[in-house]
Amino acid sequence: MAQVGHRVDYLAGFCCPVGGLAAGKPRVLCHDNQIYLSNGTEYVYVYDQEGRLMKAVYRFPDQVWHVELLPFHQQLYILCAGVGIYCVSLDYQSRLVKQTDGEENDCFSTVLPMGSNACTFPDATLCTFTLLNDVLVTLSQVQGKWCMNLHKLPSPEDQENLLRQPISHVDITTCTSNDGDVSLAHFLPVLCCASSPSTSGSKEGLRHSGGFILEEPLFSLLFGVDAAMLDSPMILCGFPDGQLCSVPLKSLSSPDNRCCEDSPVKILHHLEEPVVFIGALRTERKSPEAEEAPAFGDLGCDCVVALGHYGKMVAIKAAQGEEVKVPELREYCLQGPVLCAACSGGSRMYYSTHSDIYAVDMDSNTTDAEKLEDSSGTLPPALSPASLSICSVVALSLSSRESEGESELLALSAKGRLMTCGLCSPDDTQPVKMNPDKAGQRIKELLSGIGHVSERVSSLKKVVDQKNRALTSLNQVMNVSAALLSSQNGQKPITCTIAAHWSRLLVQDTLTVSCILENSSECSLERGWTLCVQLFASSYDFEEGSSDSATTDPATTYTFPIDQLLPGNKTEVTLPLGPAEGSKLELPFTVSCSLYYGLREILGTVSESTELLDDLLSDDSPGLSPDREGIYLPLKEVTIDILHCLRLDGGSRGSEATSPAAAISLPMDPLDTFLKLSRVQSDLESMESGEELVPSALGEDYLAPSVASIKVSSELLRTALKDTSEGASLCCAALCWLLAENAETAALQGQDATTVQGLAPDGGEVQLNIREVTVSDLSPAGPIQAVEIIIQSSLLANMCQLHHAVVRRIQALVLEQAAQDSSSPDVRMQYLHQIQANHETLLKEAQSLRDRLCLGNDSDAAVEKLLHVYRQLRNPSLVVL
Repeated sequence: MAQVGHRVDYLAGFCCPVGGLAAGKPRVLCHDNQIYLSNGTEYVYVYDQEGRLMKAVYRFPDQVWHVELLPFHQQLYILCAGVGIYCVSLDYQSRLVKQTDGEENDCFSTVLPMGSNACTFPDATLCTFTLLNDVLVTLSQVQGKWCMNLHKLPSPEDQENLLRQPISHVDITTCTSNDGDVSLAHFLPVLCCASSPSTSGSKEGLRHSGGFILEEPLFSLLFGVDAAMLDSPMILCGFPDGQLCSVPLKSLSSPDNRCCEDSPVKILHHLEEPVVFIGALRTERKSPEAEEAPAFGDLGCDCVVALGHYGKMVAIKAAQGEEVKVPELREYCLQGPVLCAACSGGSRMYYSTHSDIYAVDMDSNTTDAEKLEDSSGTLPPALSPASLSICSVVALSLSSRESEGESELLALSAKGRLMTCGLCSPDDTQPVKMNPDKAGQRIKELLSGIGHVSERVSSLKKVVDQKNRALTSLNQVMNVSAALLSSQNGQKPITCTIAAHWSRLLVQDTLTVSCILENSSECSLERGWTLCVQLFASSYDFEEGSSDSATTDPATTYTFPIDQLLPGNKTEVTLPLGPAEGSKLELPFTVSCSLYYGLREILGTVSESTELLDDLLSDDSPGLSPDREGIYLPLKEVTIDILHCLRLDGGSRGSEATSPAAAISLPMDPLDTFLKLSRVQSDLESMESGEELVPSALGEDYLAPSVASIKVSSELLRTALKDTSEGASLCCAALCWLLAENAETAALQGQDATTVQGLAPDGGEVQLNIREVTVSDLSPAGPIQAVEIIIQSSLLANMCQLHHAVVRRIQALVLEQAAQDSSSPDVRMQYLHQIQANHETLLKEAQSLRDRLCLGNDSDAAVEKLLHVYRQLRNPSLVVL
């Protein structure tokens, strides 16, 4: 067929349920400039096309199944599912003015409720209906049978005195009416009226109710001579099982129709699929030379078509035989499934599928010459539907705008959008002759249009590809986030192992931290993910008001982009613990590992990305980074102390061994270095002159080693280490437990060692000595066997660090055992009070000695006495039970 020219104009949008509108129940009607629309919900809308505004909205108790218009009486008939048929007067303007009391309100916001008591024809079994002049024909389903009823339409003045009982009825039996086929349950029957020119009555009423006028030969051949002599309009019925039937209207209105032995129902055809549309077309045109020819569309139709849901179409026409007209029936297969269809007496039928609207031209004459030579008017052997490039339309209607001389297609999309499509008339489809100049200009325009379309398609494709990549990335991010957040208290599918060890960089030993990221999940970590490693000092200040000092220390953050980490693979990153610029990292310190994904990579770098993130994620969204620009997923946090960093083989090194680098301390201040060298030079001069040196003048290197001890109950250690102490003494098991996270613990394997020497990261020597002791005065039940951990170092700072590391592990051990056994041990409270009093006395004495040192009185003796007091405080007589 010739190419269908069209232009699309979107008028308005209507409420749409989730998933879109379903086909079969939405309806679009047009009269003058008014559009009457039902979108398959409980609402019916009246829309002014010229003013582009909503005139009225009616709300019914249930879903609206069908709508018909009676323009002469200004009435709208609406079928509400499970209730019946409403007759609504279109004089809505006076009703709106009365309802709003003359106030200026938006008509669109005014919804007119229609209750069940306002139903004109109440019947819960009604499925569809049609109108013809002053009668109403309904079709209902009762106990598996179809029942057609005839009602008298009320006049506008006689709404109250209406006789609601039907005048007459007839039963129609179909092959699936009794078995309740579930697959056909959502299809409604199709009902329309066909008349001959002599019995047409009101053509306007037929057009708005979906009816049509048939030429006399086709009317007689299709319905029989008796129907033509009866001079009765015919009711056409299309059922969900595919059956196409006809019933004479006058047989319904006859008072004695029930007494007739023969059923007035006639089966015309069977499509074997649900009938969704019945219409009529004009396949032949009058000769252009014919005088006083009626306007196109006012002629009687010469072809009846019925369309099935899956695309089967049947066309019936009166063809010229040898002597008389004979019926011609032809079946076609169109692309389905068909959602809706429409025609208006021309040669074209429009039908909609999920992917497009197609125009089918049934014109049997392609040119004027062929039309004059061949007047048989046979149906075309095949159809070539033309695309209108409009998809997912669930309701169609055709109207004619005589002022502009073209047809207009009204369409309602599955998303609830009302649109018009201006169509060129059939007379305009003939090719226009063009001279070479116009043809060349037309070709240039087409080529330019092709270039613009190609450029637009390329741009749209790029945008679609970007969105697809963004959605793929976002889906991956959500999968990884869900996998980690759903396993907060269990084994995480993505883990990170943190360990401290020594490595040799260039000619110097350096303390490093390794982080091993292992992906045990089913998700792949693609480009965009970043492994973040944070190092921050865990300083502990027991001064009042400084409990948050650890969190106030500046953290050093290292980021490692992940190119790809497939399921089952692992990757490792290593950090040398050198001093950060302007800061000093001291033991212990904390290493925190986390995964980060920047959402800017998904949303782009537009300025609105932050606002989009605010709308996407709430302020308390878990995993949202502080800057609200990415997803932050913590993996693991480990505190590294001196027990992780000890060089256990340092005690056996020779004089040529390289001392470990002072990896966590900054170079000394130049002024301090000068003063220290000056003091050493002064000490050397004093030695040459024979003066006696006091220990305080020689510095820390000449002082006795600092010692601290901790006693732990043997029963507590034996219970906690029962899985690791098999075949070894309790002291050896305790030493291995303390050094379990040290990378050089292999040096102790196979040895029943209770003492270990090592080098701290700054080069200071430390020693751990573990022995079993007996504490006799603490428990009334008798002596308590305990394990004493003795910590010794030549430097006070190393001793404090080691003491803190041991205490931290014992605290964790006690909390773990307390959670399993809540019983408290029996101890002598008097003994504890005595120990507390002794410590308070030592603290007062230490404070007094510090005051004497500040005043400069007897400094040498005060220093020696103060060191002795500190040694007593670091070795209490308490036992961890």
